[in-house]
Amino acid sequence: MDWGICITAHASEIQLRAFLAHHLGLGASHIWLHLDDPTDPAADTLEGIDRVTVIRCDDAWWGKRRPDRHQNRQSRNMRRLYDAAPLPWIAHLDVDEFILPHRPVAEVLAASDAILVRMRPWEALHDPARPSGLFAARTFRAPLRDLEQRIAAFDDHAPIMASGALSHIVGKAFFRTGVTGLEPRLHGGFLHKERITGIGFTKDLPLLHFHAQDREAWLQRLPFRLERGAYTNNAPLNDFLSTATEEQVRAFYDAVMSPPAPVLDRLREDGLLIEADLDLARKAATL
Repeated sequence: MDWGICITAHASEIQLRAFLAHHLGLGASHIWLHLDDPTDPAADTLEGIDRVTVIRCDDAWWGKRRPDRHQNRQSRNMRRLYDAAPLPWIAHLDVDEFILPHRPVAEVLAASDAILVRMRPWEALHDPARPSGLFAARTFRAPLRDLEQRIAAFDDHAPIMASGALSHIVGKAFFRTGVTGLEPRLHGGFLHKERITGIGFTKDLPLLHFHAQDREAWLQRLPFRLERGAYTNNAPLNDFLSTATEEQVRAFYDAVMSPPAPVLDRLREDGLLIEADLDLARKAATL
């Protein structure tokens, strides 16, 4: 079963190479890399990689007007690719999201009779011993939906971590192409203008999300995420991070993203941790 990935990214070349190498290694038939910055020098060095199409998202690509919000640009690119239906299944992923399948992706998709296959997100935790600059975390936490679990993991910050994760908890999806009336979105889809519901996560395709594993990178991106990004729809978290002092923000990060060993042990016992080394530096270097 052939499958591909749509991605719209603005990232370092090594991060782009890591993403491409990892998913090509999983058997992706093709990856469409939309560079949000059309002048990105990575375009010249990444063009020509087998099974990869590099698209410079310039004025000619957007037509009359470039969408202001990056989420809208991502959606536009995914919808255009989906409508072209170049492969039976297409997923939309971000550059910091990596599939870690329990069995071959093609096998999982071939066994599905649904119009989409949802992937559960696992949030990368901070490890000060790991290098920064690339996605190097090795421990990933599932969204903590149970209140008792959130209190045990987040302590005083549990009230502002009501979703159970710092990043998104709805995951991403593979979409079956050729379905009349299907409109893919970033985290799900609509069928004949109605939101698709009732489809749970597959257990076979965990999605490792390197949203905040690098403390300094997270702090640098925090203003954008509070104003236009991932935290705009989480009022308690947004309010706290918008008004907290720098010291309070750093303390929050350390408590939530670098939990002590007893917390990790409990999460591990409850099946809420994945431990994996994706070896992305080596993969990026071989592409």
